[in-house]
Amino acid sequence: MLRGFYTAASGMIAQQRRQEALSNNIANANTPGYKADQPVVKAFPEMLMYRMGGKEIPTERGLQFPVREPIGSLHTGAYVQEHVPNYGQGDIRDTGNATDLALIHGAIPDEAGSIFFTVQNADGEVSYTRNGNFTVDGNGFLTTKQGYYVLDEAGDPIQTGGMEFDVTEQGVVQAGGQATPLGIVYAADANALEKQGNGLFTGDAGAVPAGAGFTVRQGALERSNVDALQAMTQMMESYRTFETNQRVLKAYDKSLGKAVTEIARLR
Repeated sequence: MLRGFYTAASGMIAQQRRQEALSNNIANANTPGYKADQPVVKAFPEMLMYRMGGKEIPTERGLQFPVREPIGSLHTGAYVQEHVPNYGQGDIRDTGNATDLALIHGAIPDEAGSIFFTVQNADGEVSYTRNGNFTVDGNGFLTTKQGYYVLDEAGDPIQTGGMEFDVTEQGVVQAGGQATPLGIVYAADANALEKQGNGLFTGDAGAVPAGAGFTVRQGALERSNVDALQAMTQMMESYRTFETNQRVLKAYDKSLGKAVTEIARLR
């Protein structure tokens, strides 16, 4: 019976974590470049149960030897293994702001890959982002809203000298008579990246210069790829599953209470 407690409880914990991921997706439905998390729920390994017993041998001594008869498999619960981001292209929204850049996928050679801007995070390391909601700091460098430098192909901060600059469809920043290619990379194994907050991804995903296969649109932003209606539906489904496990847990608790207070009562 106690095994049933653990099975129902693991199902409740899994649905709670799934709810947290879906709630975070809905909260970021209007965040530029946000990629929705997809919770992956897996079952614990099944256990094969046997009935243990003894079988008599027709001899003078009446010997017995142990036998095992298979009963069937037993499921031991579920858990959220990981949250896998959906790197699908979000809708493009025109803003008219020269510092806003939208990165648009072209022909992606592998479904598991994705294209990113490169930025320098607070630790001075290279990170990746799809959020092109950029600005220009007091020193004339192109940065994210959090103050992280946007990098060029050589891994250096991009100097624009002010808010007036142009960006070609090939991702070349034209300012002050100079042309600086944006550091746009293709990550062949985007699922190996980890979310770090503020729309940043880090990790070893085999990132290489994208070359072609993308378009940059100035004065526009890529919207979040969260489907709010679908996320709400999944939240309701997850909540109903949580309630079902909760009722199972209460039923086990009631049965255990009877076993302790009634069946085991001394008369």
